[in-house]
Amino acid sequence: MSTIKKEIPVTGMSCSACAVAVEKALAKSKGVKSATVNYANHTAFVEWEEAETSAEMLQENVRSNGYDLMIEEIQQEELEKIQIKAHQKLKRKTLYAGLLALPVFLIGMFWMHMPFGNYIMWALTTPILLVFGSQFFIQAWKLAKNFQSNMDTLVALSTGIAYLYSSFNTFFPQFLIDKGLEPHVYFEAAAVILFFILLGKTLESGAKAGTSAALKKLMGLQPQELTVIENGKSVLKRTTEVKPGELILIKPGQKIPLDGKVKEGKSYVDESLLTGEPLPVLKSIEDKVFAGTINQEGSFTFIAEEVGKETLLSQIIERVKAAQASKAPIQKLVDKVASVFVPSVLGIALVTFFIWGFSGVDDAWLRGMLAMITVLVIACPCALGLATPTAIMAAMGKGAEMGILIKDAESLEKGRKINTLVLDKTGTITEGNPQVVEAYFLDNWNNKDSASIKAIETKSEHPLAKAIVFYLKDVIEEIEIKDFKSDTGKGVSASWNNIHYKIGTWTWLVENGLQYQESTLAESEKLMADGASLVFVSKNDTLAAYFQISDPVKKTSLEAIKALKKMGIEIHMLTGDHKNAAQRVAAQTGVDFFKSSMLPHDKAAYIKELKAQGKTVAMAGDGINDSEALSLADLSIAMGKGSDIAMEVAEVTLVHSDLQQIPKTLELTRKTVKIIRQNLFWAFIYNIIGIPIAAGILYPAFGFLLNPMIAGAAMALSSVSVVSNSLRLR
Repeated sequence: MSTIKKEIPVTGMSCSACAVAVEKALAKSKGVKSATVNYANHTAFVEWEEAETSAEMLQENVRSNGYDLMIEEIQQEELEKIQIKAHQKLKRKTLYAGLLALPVFLIGMFWMHMPFGNYIMWALTTPILLVFGSQFFIQAWKLAKNFQSNMDTLVALSTGIAYLYSSFNTFFPQFLIDKGLEPHVYFEAAAVILFFILLGKTLESGAKAGTSAALKKLMGLQPQELTVIENGKSVLKRTTEVKPGELILIKPGQKIPLDGKVKEGKSYVDESLLTGEPLPVLKSIEDKVFAGTINQEGSFTFIAEEVGKETLLSQIIERVKAAQASKAPIQKLVDKVASVFVPSVLGIALVTFFIWGFSGVDDAWLRGMLAMITVLVIACPCALGLATPTAIMAAMGKGAEMGILIKDAESLEKGRKINTLVLDKTGTITEGNPQVVEAYFLDNWNNKDSASIKAIETKSEHPLAKAIVFYLKDVIEEIEIKDFKSDTGKGVSASWNNIHYKIGTWTWLVENGLQYQESTLAESEKLMADGASLVFVSKNDTLAAYFQISDPVKKTSLEAIKALKKMGIEIHMLTGDHKNAAQRVAAQTGVDFFKSSMLPHDKAAYIKELKAQGKTVAMAGDGINDSEALSLADLSIAMGKGSDIAMEVAEVTLVHSDLQQIPKTLELTRKTVKIIRQNLFWAFIYNIIGIPIAAGILYPAFGFLLNPMIAGAAMALSSVSVVSNSLRLR
């Protein structure tokens, strides 16, 4: 059964309660396996069974709840244009509402007795409500038909009641005058409240766009157009139109648009986006190239292999988007609060109205109506809804910018609790690329021997053979060898010009009749005791040379481990290598605990043992032979190299394969959770303090009743402050 995973833009949401309602509508739809709605970027991340439902059916379910899904396939740049257009429209509405609200405010506050003042205020307030603020009333009505409520319900009720009451008093003032009451109008309250709410939404919309800046930067790395070679001619095409197998021309300075293999030509390519390495990499025939990397001086053609969402860059972007759409465990609690928040506020507002009405104070019902309006305005749940997702979006974006791909929001929360880090040695602490540190040539060695050994090792499949070939790269002379034989895991042999060479382990050479001097053996044993790997060469069964090979420690590993220790994290190193090699690397990097000769299941058992001791464990490895241990750790970190980036097992992938990214990752998780908690604290405190004051709790002691206009400004400020606090992560 085919499963579809898709990110779909959502329209019509105005607060976190809306996101909860859309999420519920999607989750209840037949065939939907999971649905997450992110209020911060107005998208739904949905997974459903293709045989049981369709995007059209999901859209219908969401529409029946007063919202909508943009199910048509739409390019990111087109979606951005729509969002920019919506933001510009909102800005215009806010500007016009502000221009009309200002004279209403001045008349209502300072010149309320001017001739025809009430009629002027009515004329100016009406378009604010019915034109520039109409979205609130339309959405509230849609929801009311489905017995639902959200932020728009609170805004529509508060401003609508104020407007209707004031309009009645403007056209029928005698009704209250006959009862001995002054016919007050509150047009300024309705007008200014709507202006402040529109202003808050405009600022919020602009600030939320900033949380996706890193994602947009990644998307901008892929060119929109490219040159395809068809029948020997250059044809300009859009990147989205290219199919696998097409031949693409890359000129000097161009960004590479898709993933593929070089067909003809060679050039240096800047792959710092993927590897973090500043030096360009030489690409020649059959070498892999990746979308988003930058060609340097030369020209070449390559065959497109991965296009569209299959490219490495697209996978990174999709991973960041999925992470931004995910919810931290703490957000699930916020969603529960948001789902009951609006009905609770409506109840509080109604109770407030009746308590005031029966209180016996002067103008009791009038004061009750004003207090009810103020409660409805000040209790906006926007700040609550934005507290977590904006921080997560900012953190994921910042992480992507730094080359840290975080799988989901839950991983962010886990990262904060880590107190123990287990590191794989090869490829994590070390380069994972063995190199000849020193070559020891005996008296019977000459240049022809170097050429012969290079020729033999070129044919060998042993990992250490590549190190010897690279060490002998300056040997230009090419030699034809004969009788090549390989004894897997032990060594290789071949002949040239009646000279028979053997290259391999000490034991294997001795078994095959090696002759040597005791002093040479003593020197080599000392090197092996220091953790070096040695490859020996015999020439007609006489020892002729040996190569000292080590996997060098990454330059940044020592600093990274120091930084982690300073953060109070205990460091452990596990390796399948022998004890001497492990001891040497541990001594070089300051690792306190290490285990050698570890098989994959040994590493997994070690992780279990640490967790049994009550430790919260992160594991960093290459994601292949460490996969079992990674899956058992509380937080799994993969060292990504090129196409290894999309490792499914890891919750965090470090694009640059640099150990220094780990303390940065853990620091980012700590800061993000801190920001989320600050946001939630202020959002909750705002409502806990604001609602009772709005209801009039201070009136009996101090005679203070909060003005609805001030409540509207405070509500807008709370949302903007939460988003601004989240943006500090960037």
